[in-house]
Amino acid sequence: MTYNDRLIRACRKQPVDQLPVWYMRQAGRYDPDYRKIKEKYTLLEICQQPELAAEVTMMPVRKLGVDAAILYSDIMNPVASLGVDFDIVKNIGPVIDNPIRTKEDVERLRPIDVDKDLSHIMETIRILDRELDVPLITFAGAPFTIASYLIEGRPSKSYIRTKTLMYEQPEVWHQLMAKLGDMVITYLRAHVANGGRAFQLFDSWVGALAPKDFQVYVLPTITRIFAELQDLDVPKIYFPGVSSGELLPTLRNLRADVIGLDWRVSITEGRKRTGNKFAVQGNLDPYVLTAPMNVIKQYAKEIIDEGIKEPGFIFNLGHGLFPEASLDKLRELTEYVHEYSASALKQSTLQA
Repeated sequence: MTYNDRLIRACRKQPVDQLPVWYMRQAGRYDPDYRKIKEKYTLLEICQQPELAAEVTMMPVRKLGVDAAILYSDIMNPVASLGVDFDIVKNIGPVIDNPIRTKEDVERLRPIDVDKDLSHIMETIRILDRELDVPLITFAGAPFTIASYLIEGRPSKSYIRTKTLMYEQPEVWHQLMAKLGDMVITYLRAHVANGGRAFQLFDSWVGALAPKDFQVYVLPTITRIFAELQDLDVPKIYFPGVSSGELLPTLRNLRADVIGLDWRVSITEGRKRTGNKFAVQGNLDPYVLTAPMNVIKQYAKEIIDEGIKEPGFIFNLGHGLFPEASLDKLRELTEYVHEYSASALKQSTLQA
């Protein structure tokens, strides 16, 4: 079986014949076959069935021709092992009945036990490692993003309770960050041991913080996570989520390989703000996919032209796919990125 390692090479700033492509939330509700599965099972029920979770993970690889699979899971899955009861509620997201608000709540969180509580996820990874001919990206939710759900009790736009805890009880906040950092390190290390070929740390909502607060309250834990996982010989991706452009200059010392960008910062500017130290990933606005195909291709072309100016670029969206996205447009976009980038890379090599 031929193994497509374009993603791995791009993460390491090595030459590629065409740009690798994958999409955040590529295994999701835009796919009619996935929607049929969701009529029978909840997200958490799918995750509990390794064969089914592996099949859902592989569906977009087969249908779209993408260069990587992203594990079908949820950022909240490891939280159950800490002793937190939650549910994923339709049209809402994670809901926690007993949010964390006090020092005692934080102290009650127990260490993650992957073998006891998350063996089904490890089995899914092992199946995918056997079956896939592209890299499997596994992932974890970053401590701030997880904390925002644990403290608010559900998705929030203001993060008022999260920030209140952060500002009023900094010692409790740092204790929570330490425990969630330990969880992420243990969880991602287990992913790689079971066959994950790359991982992404999702910090979807940390853009809600000012750069100063990010540096004081969050960045030390992010830095520790990547430092403690440095011995793992797989690409490491940090996605600081939406509206995080002002945070990018603070990331220069991270021991990550790739930084994901949202659509508010260009590829060129993203590289500049991060000191050209990383490969970059992104950054098409997902909602451009509502446009006619010629418009989508024009946006993609501009991103590709910027991306190939330097080694180390992965084509992706600036956030996750939305349910109304068109599978046919995604397939055509993937083909276009491959074909146009192959031609453009060949041309740039000839000119050099």
